[in-house]
Amino acid sequence: MPIEWAISEGLVPYPVSMAEMERRVAGIIAGNAPEKIWLLEHPPLYTSGTSAKSADLLDGKRFPVFEAGRGGQFTYHGPGQRIAYVMLDLKRRDIMDVRAYVQHLEQWIIATLAHFGVEGNVREGRVGVWVADKNGYESKIAAIGIRIKKWVTYHGISLNVAPDLSHYAGIVPCGINNFGVTSLAALGIDVSMKEVDAQLKKSWNLSGVVPEEIDR
Repeated sequence: MPIEWAISEGLVPYPVSMAEMERRVAGIIAGNAPEKIWLLEHPPLYTSGTSAKSADLLDGKRFPVFEAGRGGQFTYHGPGQRIAYVMLDLKRRDIMDVRAYVQHLEQWIIATLAHFGVEGNVREGRVGVWVADKNGYESKIAAIGIRIKKWVTYHGISLNVAPDLSHYAGIVPCGINNFGVTSLAALGIDVSMKEVDAQLKKSWNLSGVVPEEIDR
């Protein structure tokens, strides 16, 4: 089956996205639903991963906090941030290696950033994609958090296009408190979400093969 690409308009409530991912993953496992890459935005909220530490939630009253069930620690989602939930059958694709899959996601983000003239990098021991901010300091521009059930993936990536970066003040993002967070807008790059979506789709390249796609 080809991958289904879907883009949601407006802000999708977090519980709605979780329920939809669970349904789609069950369908992929059962063999009666196609894989899916879902692009969306959430209202302002914090999520906690399976490695989250309570001390890293600095202001739990600022925004709703949800247990995500994915790997990783605390992160922020909100308007101006492009979420890409990736639901793939790794067993069918012969990528039964979690680290290799995460590296594919990192390279996907790096390729997307390169189109906008931004050099993204990965760092040993720090999942996600990092860039030099306008002052030359290393800052995180994209986070990765995944969950895998019977070798079917869900959750995925978040890329900061133009979110309110002050919203990160309520958490220690991903448990890393000695680095900042940034966005394309903060780097002086004025780009629409539509342009980002187009480049995410163009840059998608898992195992060297651009899959057939269904647009919805």
